[in-house]
Amino acid sequence: MSLSHPLLYALPLSLLLSSCSLDSVKPDISPSDSVAITSPIAIASTKQILSTLAADDMQGRQDGTVGGKKAAQYIEREFAAAGLSQWGALSSYQQAYEIEGPEDTIATSNVIGFIAGKSRPDELVIFSAHYDHLGVEDGAEGTGKDRIYNGANDDASGVTALIQLAKYYQQRNDNERSIVFVAFSGEEAGGFGSQAFSKLIDPDNVVAMFNIEMIGTPSKWGNDSAYITGYDKSDFGAILQQNLQGSNFQFHPDPYLDKDLFYRSDNATLAAQGVPAHTISTSKMDNEPYYHTVADEIATLDLVNMTAIIKAIALSATSIVSGDSTPTRIAQQ
Repeated sequence: MSLSHPLLYALPLSLLLSSCSLDSVKPDISPSDSVAITSPIAIASTKQILSTLAADDMQGRQDGTVGGKKAAQYIEREFAAAGLSQWGALSSYQQAYEIEGPEDTIATSNVIGFIAGKSRPDELVIFSAHYDHLGVEDGAEGTGKDRIYNGANDDASGVTALIQLAKYYQQRNDNERSIVFVAFSGEEAGGFGSQAFSKLIDPDNVVAMFNIEMIGTPSKWGNDSAYITGYDKSDFGAILQQNLQGSNFQFHPDPYLDKDLFYRSDNATLAAQGVPAHTISTSKMDNEPYYHTVADEIATLDLVNMTAIIKAIALSATSIVSGDSTPTRIAQQ
């Protein structure tokens, strides 16, 4: 999650929900449980993807670096392996663009995958997360000190969710609306990736945006919970919670209004154009000791709870992906 203001800078699910319980959003349920999501969303997958993205050899995934490019290529391979289509007229899964800095120009790219809708292909549901992070700390060479901002929670956790959701929806192959999966770069620098992506898309065609940001640690309410930024700006959150009826999982309004989180992540660009674009997070922004530090490592995360959150997101999106629910628009700025 960026500190900058971005305006400057995802059995049918209806059957799942008919007898949904807390167990139906907990990970790795026995295959004999008819209400479980038997999908690519599992603890082993969470660990594998997260371990790759937050590994030291990704060198903090900073824009324009070898590590940043390596992360983009990994996400691209995962989208291709899932069988996603490329977006629009792009010749690959990557949307290349440049960030104009005070001293130089940085070449980077978003990674975009697509599943066409069955009956309403022009109506888009977006799932997103940013893969870039802060790179390597300057001035600590040769000291033996950990210098790599691995960004396991920020936001390798969100990209891990994104990849699993892409595989899940591709495997289901029953979405009535089209689904776009986008891994943004340029978030930490000021939301440049989401701004570049917005130029490829007509905001009037976007029904909803699920932006996933830092879900690796339990929320202030404990396990089986998360919050939604800008909760009162549309009925997006109410729809998500309705789709979780019968489950103990709870989406809460953002409790950190003084942090201005709604305008500090990649949802903000499209939200400013009226899209019900919200960020889902669990990060305790008043008490996350590893936020934007080199200690944001996999060992600090709760992978069991994180996997349950990803499953809850999949369930909560049911009626939006199927075309049965359409969130109200956000007042344009």
